[in-house]
Amino acid sequence: MRILIVTHVVGNHDGQGRVNYEIVRAALDAGHFVTVLGSRVAPVLLPHPHLRFVQVRESALPSSLLKYQMFALKSSAWIRRHRQEFDVIHVNGFITWANADVNSVHFVHDGWYRCGFYPFKPLKRAYDTYQWLFTRVNMWCERRAFRASRVVVPVSQKVAEEVRATGADERSLRVIHNGVDLCEFAPGLAQRERFDLPKDAFLLLFAGDLRVPRKNLDAVLHALRTTPDHVHLVVAGALRNSRYPALAAELGVADRVHFTDFVRDMPALMRSVDAFVFPSRYEAMSLVLLEALASALPVVTVATAGGAEVIGSDCGVVLDNPEDIGALSAAIGSIAGDPARARAMGEAARKLAATLSWERMAGRYLSLYDDVVAGRRSPQAVRAGDPAVGKAGTVTAVS
Repeated sequence: MRILIVTHVVGNHDGQGRVNYEIVRAALDAGHFVTVLGSRVAPVLLPHPHLRFVQVRESALPSSLLKYQMFALKSSAWIRRHRQEFDVIHVNGFITWANADVNSVHFVHDGWYRCGFYPFKPLKRAYDTYQWLFTRVNMWCERRAFRASRVVVPVSQKVAEEVRATGADERSLRVIHNGVDLCEFAPGLAQRERFDLPKDAFLLLFAGDLRVPRKNLDAVLHALRTTPDHVHLVVAGALRNSRYPALAAELGVADRVHFTDFVRDMPALMRSVDAFVFPSRYEAMSLVLLEALASALPVVTVATAGGAEVIGSDCGVVLDNPEDIGALSAAIGSIAGDPARARAMGEAARKLAATLSWERMAGRYLSLYDDVVAGRRSPQAVRAGDPAVGKAGTVTAVS
């Protein structure tokens, strides 16, 4: 099979990039020819003889909105010239103006805009106006991209609901959850002294971007005020310009909150805590949630966090409202106050994560590719022995 994947980045350091990285690896291992049309690819993949990287050079335009539009124009022009060479064209959300066979949806701007927690208002200030414009333009572009795709693949049921709300054809939807590395994230020996954490406290971990309010760390800090004193919070995220240390002090919980700043070895940190809390106001499908499950951590989250749908009462608590501080505090206290229950929930979390491995996720995408090819009424002929990716193992560029 000759596969074209269109995405900005293929790598193992962010959600969308990691998903595509695992799909590319699995496709190459299965003997398929893969072309990546994007800006960056993990160097470890480039020597593979069945991979071709067509680089869309990053634009020097002054904003992400304009840069993304330029990428979409360049990529669609390249696809028009080479469409007949591929059995499957796989894109990611709105990334190109070209039609596609498969479209993975990692974020829905329409869903973010209408979720009830969208913070930006036009004409309030320049930054808010830009963010509002960015969202509105992408809402329109995404609707067009969903209609222009034969199969739309939301990464969670929550995302599927948001895609449906844009008017996408229900028959085109096929949910495939993101995956997790079960070897990298696994229970093991705690290293609390390495992170300067107390030995005897019940440690609750929050991990996320501290620059954005939608991750909802403020709710966790407020909830901590009414949890037992032996419950401490570990906050992993870049602290530069963060308001949260001051908020912890203002709430009188600073002595129970441990800010680690950005942590590179997240698996080791997860092995050193007792539970994970993630009351995000809006999330499509968070990898850190899956990583916590794989690390055998009980999870306290909310329905607004995509991926929460996979969590049952045996391995976590899913709250209805991210603003319900009382319910959040009670959920944390119920787990921290019952060590035996917490251990059992952690074991169930690990078993659940085993069904969500990267290998299983990639296998579902390859099966979907097979279905797309088999279901095409008039497949384009591809000459046997003539790899559609051109000279494999090479890098070319799109100006």
